[in-house]
Amino acid sequence: MTPPLGAQHGALLLSCPDAPGIVHAVTELLVQEKCTIVQSQQFGSSTSGMFFMRVEFAHIDGSPLDFDALGHRVEQLAGTFDMIWQLADAARRQRVIIMVSKFGHCLNDLLFRNSIGDLNLDVVAVVSNHPDLGRIADSFGVPFKHIPVTRDTKPEAEAALLEMVREENVDLVVLARYMQILSDDLCKQLEGKAINIHHSMLPSFKGAKPYHQAHARGVKFIGATAHYVTADLDEGPIIEQELIRVDHSLSPDQLAARGREAEVRALARAVRWHTENRIAVVGDRTVVFQ
Repeated sequence: MTPPLGAQHGALLLSCPDAPGIVHAVTELLVQEKCTIVQSQQFGSSTSGMFFMRVEFAHIDGSPLDFDALGHRVEQLAGTFDMIWQLADAARRQRVIIMVSKFGHCLNDLLFRNSIGDLNLDVVAVVSNHPDLGRIADSFGVPFKHIPVTRDTKPEAEAALLEMVREENVDLVVLARYMQILSDDLCKQLEGKAINIHHSMLPSFKGAKPYHQAHARGVKFIGATAHYVTADLDEGPIIEQELIRVDHSLSPDQLAARGREAEVRALARAVRWHTENRIAVVGDRTVVFQ
């Protein structure tokens, strides 16, 4: 049964050891709560023996959902199946900090997509170690915070960021080409709530001018990887990758331009899926319900 237009939707994401009766138990709970299922996706991994499910639902009559009561019911069910779960209001705008340095393409893309409703973010601030991109934040009416970072001031800069995350009740930090390596402690503090983007030619072409290195080797594909931030540099669980075919006719600068295209696409999808409660992390991998 389809709920009325404009009805509040909930999104339940869960993972647990695979066992008979999981789907039945979840759907029975929702029926008992007078809910109808709007969308349901599931995946059983034959390699890990784990089961993953995302179900979006609403009250049949369109009345508001009581997430506290629903969470209590899900907690009881979770004990039966040893579930890890997240329950969210599907329409809630997640509070986000976007971090940048001097490259503005990912920042501009995220803010533009958000301004036209393609993303559902409440961007509380753009944070940068350089002042250059303040103009982009200003053009979208988003506060800009310049936090310089040097070898000597890095601990204070990271402390200032964490204080902002706590004070503003930030749900997600997006490293939109933020060219600073985060400390292990900060990575742990932001575990599961920070996304990074970089070209996907690592580890082959490390360091400066990766597109010049790729050009010299005659690569045929370039791309970008969006992943969760961990203490293992650029090796966190992968959320999304974008791939673009290239050929000998492109200069290093043209390769870099194609790379920027890949970065904005991969990052936007990763941010959308995270904020829509579509990503389950299991070890070093993710299960993404698109």
